[in-house]
Amino acid sequence: METLRTLGPTGIEVSALGFGCWAIGGEWESADGQPLGWGKVDDEESVRAVRRALDLGVTFFDTADTYGAGHSERVLGRALGKRRADVVVATKWGNVFDEETRTLTGADDSPEYARRALTASLKRLDTDHIDLYQLHLSDADPERAAELRDVCEDFVREGLIRAYAWSTDDPARAAVFARGEHCAAVQHMANVLQDAPEMFALCAELGLASINRSPLAMGLLTGRRRSGQALEPGDIRSRPPQWLQGFEEGGSGADPEWLARVDALRDVLTSDGRTPGQGALAWLWARSPHAVPIPGFRSVAQAEQNAGALEKGALTAGQLAEVDRILER
Repeated sequence: METLRTLGPTGIEVSALGFGCWAIGGEWESADGQPLGWGKVDDEESVRAVRRALDLGVTFFDTADTYGAGHSERVLGRALGKRRADVVVATKWGNVFDEETRTLTGADDSPEYARRALTASLKRLDTDHIDLYQLHLSDADPERAAELRDVCEDFVREGLIRAYAWSTDDPARAAVFARGEHCAAVQHMANVLQDAPEMFALCAELGLASINRSPLAMGLLTGRRRSGQALEPGDIRSRPPQWLQGFEEGGSGADPEWLARVDALRDVLTSDGRTPGQGALAWLWARSPHAVPIPGFRSVAQAEQNAGALEKGALTAGQLAEVDRILER
């Protein structure tokens, strides 16, 4: 398997595996107290984990200004330090938050806010440019999005960003951004349990990178979750919002039906000495040559395990078909 991917027509090269930096933002919440992070986090361990990933060949890190209400960007900026030039940094904008209270307070799709958000992200990340700037409002109005796409072109001309993308699961919306000269990718949900055929087709047709969020189905595909295993209160999975599938209401943990599907796939995913999580990443690489999965991490051990998937490469076409047979799709 080719271990590098190009971000669309930009020529920007990244490792075929990126790292998602949501979890290292630590705890934050919505205005009504809904947890939006993954629980408590050790910043020093996060820094060590980012640096370990770099040593293992990971050159793409995806964060957002709102993760941990600015905290993820700060931690990532500190971890990269003098190695900033060796990596491709992606962040997102569109959500409004209070850094002091670590609370999400709303959304703003105005062009004026885009510039304010970019300026703030550059400062937190301690960098003079963002490599990939992504709209974080998945269901924004397409006409407004077209305005924001043009604003991103201004940012490219000014040298503040190199390329841009939309984080959305709607192919029609993604296509709006794709009309821009420096649109490089679409970030969308995809994993072995939740295929995204229309989005993969769009990326193939337009030559965009397919940045896959939730590649491990919020941890279900690591094979370590068990039925009835409770989650800590500050973890978003303990009170899953409507869009978060695979976890039960009331903090009782993973949905047994989803766990049964993971168990059914275990033999395929653990082929060639892979862990289940490595097998899930290998499925995405087999699914599309444009795929760049971005699993999350909170420790050096998780960073090492995720990065280990690169050595094993993609599943075979036969294994891909076997997955479809098992899941009856």
